[in-house]
This record gives sequence, C-alpha cells and structure tokens, in this order.
Amino acid sequence: MQIALSPGVRWGASLLPGDPITREDIHNVTTMTYGQVYRTEMTGEMLNTILEDVADNIFNPDPYYQQGGDMVRVGGMGFVCDVSQTIGNRISDMVLLETGEPIDPATSYTVGGWASVNEGTEGPQIWDVVEAHVRKLGTVRLDPNPSVRVAGI
Repeated sequence: MQIALSPGVRWGASLLPGDPITREDIHNVTTMTYGQVYRTEMTGEMLNTILEDVADNIFNPDPYYQQGGDMVRVGGMGFVCDVSQTIGNRISDMVLLETGEPIDPATSYTVGGWASVNEGTEGPQIWDVVEAHVRKLGTVRLDPNPSVRVAGI
C-alpha cells in the first residue's frame, strides 16, 4: 500500500513506551461493528475529499454541523490541516511520503485501511491483523512522525 487510512477512534487508556500491548489494548483502539480491512484504489481528489469531509465534521464553526470524532489517521501521506479555514480549504500540501511528490488529484493511489462505511467491504478484522503484527514484531518502536501538520490554531 502507498497510503493507509485508519479511523480516528480511541477508547481506553493510552499506552506508555515500554508498556506491554495486550489483546484488550488492541480492542480498545479497533473494536467496532465494521472492522474489516480493505485494499482499494483512490484518486488524490478522493483522498482530499475524505480528509476535508472529516475535518468539517470536527471543525465546522456551526456546532449543529459538528459531528465529533477525531481526524482520520494517515500513513504514507503528509498534509497540512488548517482548522481556521472553511470546508474545501482546510487540507493542503498533500504529499506521498515514499517519493516526496505532491499528491496528484487525477492519480490513483493504492490505499489500505479499515472501518469502511461502504457496503460489502470484505477482509479480515482489523483486531486480528493488528494482533498478528504485534506478535510478529515482539517490540513495537515508533519514531516521531511530523508528516501531518495542524495550522490555524
């Protein structure tokens, strides 16, 4: 996959560096009724539309249009989210991290993720995928990731 998307959900306590990762911890950040993992193609325009829509659900100045939640987590792609802007103008400077090239609205990218709201999504459950990955790694190490910047605060 070139880009990974994960819904902005979290339940339970955060883990600190060095904490063991339990099955309960994995379920705290993945359990929902539509946990199938997917692989698909999305254009740069579609990726922008998704990020703009989610940002509007969070940062719309009219509280009746705020639908809560957290921003989509993104891997493989960087961008700037200016929360002071209006819908259609919040997301900018989208870049594919593997090449450093700007995301092209007309180009299709391979995207993997989970918690798709599209009907008929087929794939393994995310909690099974994450548990197998953590078990394979043994110790999870994360470097700081400055590829997403928030502006306008």
